[in-house]
Amino acid sequence: MHAALGNLEVIYTVCSHIQLGSLPALASTCRAFERPALNILWMDLQSPEPLIKCLPDDLFSIDRERLVLQKPPDGMIWDTLCKYTSRVHSITATQSRRLAVIIEPLSSLMLSYPSASASLFPNLRKLIWFADGTHSAVGFLRMTLVPSLSVLDVRISSASSAFLSVLSSVGALCPHLQDMALRIQPVTDESFRKISPFVAQPISQLHHLHSLLVWDLGNQGIKHIMRLRALRSLSLDLRTFLACERKSCLEFPGFHDLNFLGLSTDSFKRASNFLSSLRVMESKEIKIDFNQVAHPSTSHPSTSGSTTLSQFFTILQERCDADKLEDFTLLGISGKVRAEPGVFVPLQACPNLTRLSVERGCDISISDEELCQLVRGWPKLEVLKISCYNPINNTTMPTLHGLIELLRLCPILTSLVLVIDATNLDGIDLKSPGGGSCNKYLKHLVLGNSPLGTPLKVALILSGLFPNLDQVNLDCPDTVQIKRSAMERRASVNSFLSGFSIIRERSTKS
Repeated sequence: MHAALGNLEVIYTVCSHIQLGSLPALASTCRAFERPALNILWMDLQSPEPLIKCLPDDLFSIDRERLVLQKPPDGMIWDTLCKYTSRVHSITATQSRRLAVIIEPLSSLMLSYPSASASLFPNLRKLIWFADGTHSAVGFLRMTLVPSLSVLDVRISSASSAFLSVLSSVGALCPHLQDMALRIQPVTDESFRKISPFVAQPISQLHHLHSLLVWDLGNQGIKHIMRLRALRSLSLDLRTFLACERKSCLEFPGFHDLNFLGLSTDSFKRASNFLSSLRVMESKEIKIDFNQVAHPSTSHPSTSGSTTLSQFFTILQERCDADKLEDFTLLGISGKVRAEPGVFVPLQACPNLTRLSVERGCDISISDEELCQLVRGWPKLEVLKISCYNPINNTTMPTLHGLIELLRLCPILTSLVLVIDATNLDGIDLKSPGGGSCNKYLKHLVLGNSPLGTPLKVALILSGLFPNLDQVNLDCPDTVQIKRSAMERRASVNSFLSGFSIIRERSTKS
């Protein structure tokens, strides 16, 4: 035997470059390859089906298009199954016709496992269950909830009482769980009422939980979550009846030491009520995903939404630890909200803000003076995203003059998304547009549907302000509304920037 085959690291490296379909053959070539090849083959199961395929054909039979366990497995069969299941580190189960066929006999098999104190999956780390929570899946789910599990991701559209009973034991069965995500689709009040009691209690037992994604579990559920001292990332779906029932009085101590707080909502009022119920909110990053439901009779941005958005930011300032907040994102999934720059004024109390992102779903009318006033208190700002598309006819936009002043106020910007009016070039020195100053950090610039002046002059200004910028992104969602002449000007700007970049590179080399 070659000396290299005595090095386990070398063997694992070889096996990791073999296609999965060839690993069984490799495992049978010699004893040196058997264990590493089987470990890699069974490490990550993208379906529970291989567990059925490794068993004898006569163990199951077909009855009315259903796979049925024909006889109890003997000791040899259990030894074979354990040989493979002990190597499994992750399992993904996605709803499909095939899964529906195999999951019931597989659950029956699991329930007949003779060792009550041991699991078939002693090394399982991750379970992804994107399938129905039917009674037929109970045995399989119970066998995969093991102490070694650190990641659990469950997305169900329905759940039987037996399935929920097993799910309620997560806290006791998986004490070392670190990341958990629970989703119900479709979202209905009935499903939340049924499932929430089975979820809230076990969460309080997960003292090592680092990341949690779940719907609003009501007042009692939120209290349980607040007791998780190891929790650093929390994502809550507030689009539930339980969120509506929340009182706006100060009844919760709040959250401390979070790195991330994500709120999904269909109204800013719900998000405001949630924050109002807390005494304090300490988080480095806050992200709000809003699905603003537009009235069928109008396609215009909601002014009422702007009012509730303003109220939300006011409450955020009252509850949030301003010194800790570094990253704020407002992401519109659907619907439109019209906002004035004054809405974001409460964020000026956050001196350590490094990222402000307002993406989609929010039309912002802002002038040069208002833009500069907004960012004046954020010298550490690295990423600023205001909008990549604005309705030009009825929205005030900053100009290149405002852009130049923005760079002075935020000198370490690395990414900027902003619609500007780049047609007014008066008073800007094309040789030194920044008056001797420039930003060498910025390498990502999105100007969306910004109206452009003479392409060469615009390119000269941008190149002078951002010497390390190779291209500017001038794409926007509504390209059909852009005239052909405007699109040609956009292409010309990038063509000039590319040429300037090549000239700079040649000058550096020479």
